[in-house]
Amino acid sequence: MSSALDFEYLGLNTGSQVDYRLAWDRQREVHALVSAAEVPPRVLFVEHPPVYTAGRRTEPHERPTDGTEVIEVDRGGKITYHGPGQLVGYPIIPLPTRVGVVDYVRRVEEALIRLLAGYGITTGRVPQRTGVWLSAGQGRPERKIAAIGIRVAKRTTMHGFALNVAADLADFDKIVPCGIADAGVTSIEAELGQAPTLLQVAADLEPHLIELLDFTPYVPSPDLDVLAASAPPPEPTITYGLTAPSLP
Repeated sequence: MSSALDFEYLGLNTGSQVDYRLAWDRQREVHALVSAAEVPPRVLFVEHPPVYTAGRRTEPHERPTDGTEVIEVDRGGKITYHGPGQLVGYPIIPLPTRVGVVDYVRRVEEALIRLLAGYGITTGRVPQRTGVWLSAGQGRPERKIAAIGIRVAKRTTMHGFALNVAADLADFDKIVPCGIADAGVTSIEAELGQAPTLLQVAADLEPHLIELLDFTPYVPSPDLDVLAASAPPPEPTITYGLTAPSLP
């Protein structure tokens, strides 16, 4: 498969975390070049030190109450957390005139869904909720493993997605992640007990982004409610044991 998509690893090759503001500056530099057709479309991969970023729709009650710094950003969505163990991707892609913002977001979700399926994690979409999710079950709520928040300027995307690989999920407790109070968050490590390196995950994700972001037709993965409806019923639990003799 030929690639018309470039990938730039900001610090991942050396295991370095990159300050959010520095990465944002780099996004803007690349966005100016891509939107002017001076360089090919590009995805930036990065790991940030701990930081909260608030999109334009963030409500006051969704923010941390302990004075933790929050960076105001020009993307859609609400507040989220970035930090160690999380792969953040910033696709900077010119959108064809036939492609809307929602279609673009669904394609990014699809790339992540297919990546996670390769690791043995079944995920999907939840209607009215952006991102990539795992179904509720075994006493656990629906939980988000990847968040998405974007901006489109000059028909070219910026900002992107955050995939929890081995992130400390306790850092989400200070906020209402993405403004959703009735669901949880998870990571590859939390689901599997171990996780690949961020560098490996980024490399594994590349072919999925190349395929989905060339904007040719694709078959989307089913939503979580469709997966749940098609799942076989659980087998009955049979308990084997001795029966105490009855007393005369």
